[in-house]
Amino acid sequence: MKGVMRFGKKGKLSPRYIRPYQISKRIGNVPYELELPQELVEVHMVFHISMLKKCMSDPSFIIPTEHFEINDSLSYEDIPVQILDRQICNLRTKKVASVKVRWRNQFVEEATWEAKKDMKKRYPHLFESV
Repeated sequence: MKGVMRFGKKGKLSPRYIRPYQISKRIGNVPYELELPQELVEVHMVFHISMLKKCMSDPSFIIPTEHFEINDSLSYEDIPVQILDRQICNLRTKKVASVKVRWRNQFVEEATWEAKKDMKKRYPHLFESV
């Protein structure tokens, strides 16, 4: 079930890039220290080079950080915005209803399929208009 997301992850194991930040100094061969804004003060500012991505000039890659409320455990609650599609998967002995959900800080292409029963229990306001 999706809902609580670890900072830096989206969907399965793909990384999430928030925005370009300035590298303040190089610690060794692979760790770099970044200049992070005040709203990300809880995040450790030293990153491995494999976690960094070269800055792209396309602004669609940048996700605004003012919508994130990062907890002490460096996680945040991702809120569903709308249901895009519905389907029923036929298993051997039962049928499972699923809904395609678009989340607040993600694009339409990054929507995920979730179990309808769980989503209806956690977020009933999404099903009121249908």
